[in-house]
Amino acid sequence: MSRPVNVLIVDDEAHARTNLRLALQELPGWRVAGECASASAARLQLAAGGVDVLLLDVQMPQESGLELARELSRQDTPPLVVFVTAHRGHALDAFDVHALDYIVKPVDERRLRQALERASALLDQRAAYTRALRSFADPAPGYWQELAVRSVGRIERVDVADVLWLDSAGNYVELHMAQRSLLHRSTLTELERYLDPAVFLRIHRRTLVRRSQMQALRQGGEGGYVLALRCGAELAVSERYAASVKAALAP
Repeated sequence: MSRPVNVLIVDDEAHARTNLRLALQELPGWRVAGECASASAARLQLAAGGVDVLLLDVQMPQESGLELARELSRQDTPPLVVFVTAHRGHALDAFDVHALDYIVKPVDERRLRQALERASALLDQRAAYTRALRSFADPAPGYWQELAVRSVGRIERVDVADVLWLDSAGNYVELHMAQRSLLHRSTLTELERYLDPAVFLRIHRRTLVRRSQMQALRQGGEGGYVLALRCGAELAVSERYAASVKAALAP
């Protein structure tokens, strides 16, 4: 953007707001549009417009940052939300799954800069970001049909129906499709909770596979097995999951 990016800081702790303001003052191209100690105060300032990015504390008295983010997700062009929190935990995994960023207190300036760079890259993709934010704030009931996959400067919607198998890759899951693969910020265990077990089967602690892709199982080395897929791929099956794979292949 040619103009400065306007940031609203929302945190009930005065020293936390000060730390963020001082850090932002060191970054060219960024401007603090205001500071608020509550979600209600932030709502009033946001109504005036002109805010591009929201640095939003998760835990605040009376109304949490998550509640405010849920409300903003229903707007046509909400500001980009970067969550700020003092606590790591399960909820932070959900932020990543849904293409949102977060910073853990005490704020590290390098991490803040990284989050703001990502937000800046997404400012031209407000529509895609809004859909991703809505999927986090108001997820549809049932198993997921789409994934919001984020890379720097880009959010891509992936149909779960196109995923043939999934592999764990550290803090990421590699989504394998017919013509390409993508890294999705999540753990396999976290993502498995949102995938229909009638559609996907775990065959290894590192792998989930689409049941309709399963073709044949053969003995592998060291007591393991190899599963051949209809797409031509071959995947390792651990002995722990061999019985369920055999049952799924049974006529």
